[in-house]
Amino acid sequence: MILVFGIIRPFIAEPFIVSGSSMVPNFHDREYLIIEKLTYRFSEVRRGDALVLRYPKHPNEYYIKRVIALPGEKVRFEGGKVVIYNTEHPNGVILEEPYLDPNLFTEGSQVLQTVGEGEFFVLGDNRGNSSDSRAWGMLPRADIVGKVWVRILPPRQFGVITTPDLQ
Repeated sequence: MILVFGIIRPFIAEPFIVSGSSMVPNFHDREYLIIEKLTYRFSEVRRGDALVLRYPKHPNEYYIKRVIALPGEKVRFEGGKVVIYNTEHPNGVILEEPYLDPNLFTEGSQVLQTVGEGEFFVLGDNRGNSSDSRAWGMLPRADIVGKVWVRILPPRQFGVITTPDLQ
């Protein structure tokens, strides 16, 4: 039994308890989640993925955030919205985020920030109450622990977490 958990937790899946309100309205304090670690071994991180990460400034702390911009893209904030620049949208496109209130105002720098190779720009869903890439910079790929997979508790919220299809 110990051998099974010795393989599952480090390489396949592990529990995570949400601490704080940085991901409200989609994840709440004390929710019990399972994060899976295999997806990113075989496929790329996708915009919109909710993931658990080691906080780059204190690697013993774990955060849950959402991927907003991918390697090689540029991001800035304009009129309370996130604007993404990439090869598909060289003039920029406002990121549509169906998991958030459409009237949400997202504060952030109007200066264009470039996401380097092996990095991601991440935000909390509770934009007014989140320590994220706006405060501490890009998330290195090596600091990603895993993708949020299943919500276990509370029981009425039990289910698989899906990634929204974002531009």
